[in-house]
Amino acid sequence: MQHEAQAEHAHHRTGGSWAVAVRATLHCLTGCAIGEVLGMVIGTALGWGNTPTLILAIVLAFFFGYALTLRGVIKAGLGLRAALKVALAADTLSIAVMELVDNGVIVLWPGAMDAELADPLFWGALAIALAIAFVLTTPVNKWMIGRGKGHAVVHQYHH
Repeated sequence: MQHEAQAEHAHHRTGGSWAVAVRATLHCLTGCAIGEVLGMVIGTALGWGNTPTLILAIVLAFFFGYALTLRGVIKAGLGLRAALKVALAADTLSIAVMELVDNGVIVLWPGAMDAELADPLFWGALAIALAIAFVLTTPVNKWMIGRGKGHAVVHQYHH
């Protein structure tokens, strides 16, 4: 087990691995999806227009994305101020790319922004948008990890 952890650390120093990038992106996707779905559901249920609904979804995606990282690094022993710095450094670009792609797909998908909660288009477009965002964000995370940035900043606290 220790040998595997050392090998994974070596990948961080030498460019990272696709497996590490996929795990980092899944982490990002989890926080983004929670916030995105919650924001879209709240905005749609309250009858808000497209812009306020998107803004709420994006704000909540960043909130939940950072919250997941904060939870892990605080549990590992970091204080709140240090944990916030780690979360911001680790997740900001990943969440931003995820949100740009995800919301771009939803905005460009005909009828998706006008779909109601009971409409399969609402859920289908959201699921497909998140899947596309995952595929396009994974290489970004791999690039960042290979340079000691992004998820590589958090990695030391996962052991």
